[in-house]
Amino acid sequence: MKRFLSITILSLLAINGFSQTQIIAHRGYWDTLGSARNSLSSLNNAIDLGVYGSELDVWLTKDGALVINHDDDYEGVVIRTATYKQVSALRLVNGEPLPTLQQYIEIVKKQNATKLIVEIKPHHSTESDVRAANAVVKAINESGQADLVDYISFSEAICNELIRLHPKHRVAYLNGEKSPEELKAAGYWGLDYYWEVLREKHPEWIKEAKALGLTTNVWTVNRLEQMQYFISQGIDFITTDNPQLLRGLVNEK
Repeated sequence: MKRFLSITILSLLAINGFSQTQIIAHRGYWDTLGSARNSLSSLNNAIDLGVYGSELDVWLTKDGALVINHDDDYEGVVIRTATYKQVSALRLVNGEPLPTLQQYIEIVKKQNATKLIVEIKPHHSTESDVRAANAVVKAINESGQADLVDYISFSEAICNELIRLHPKHRVAYLNGEKSPEELKAAGYWGLDYYWEVLREKHPEWIKEAKALGLTTNVWTVNRLEQMQYFISQGIDFITTDNPQLLRGLVNEK
């Protein structure tokens, strides 16, 4: 009987989401001395903090390297049209080089608690988006760390390719205009929407998504009151620049 109840509880969690709101550090836990957004140190800090995931942004250079950076360019160098040699000469504000996806994988594979939340950036054409998605999946699959990766993107082409490559990929959509029903029909794992979408425009989408077995994530939530609101709504994930504050709130529940 106890075994049956345990299986039932686990099944319900798998269908309806997580029993407790999970924390995703936006571009890592970077707001600490000596760190920077999307840096190796921010990833290590997120792992040390024990959060569910560390979010990062990936670009494919013209010669096939997968580089971590938020914007299309860094200090005027457009990453998707540059070579890795050009990009590797750049430095973050803490002095680190712009990291590669492979460097992130090498760090995350030493543990099994914190996942990489890999945002594949739109590469300005469907063909380029598909190429970037394939390059990222290939690198992650070859590393043997697919279980430690969730995927997110604003690009439908990227998301569709991720789902096509493997229907079990954990893929969440960022753009905010698709209803839970549309996401479910397209094979998504979940939604990952800006906080205004889920609080002001479509607050009903949280419950609707959960009822459909989709996960729910909200970004970028940095204020205490916002955190409290989304925790009260039973959101599965909160993406934040202040993971330490959020951890304190989650642990109070």
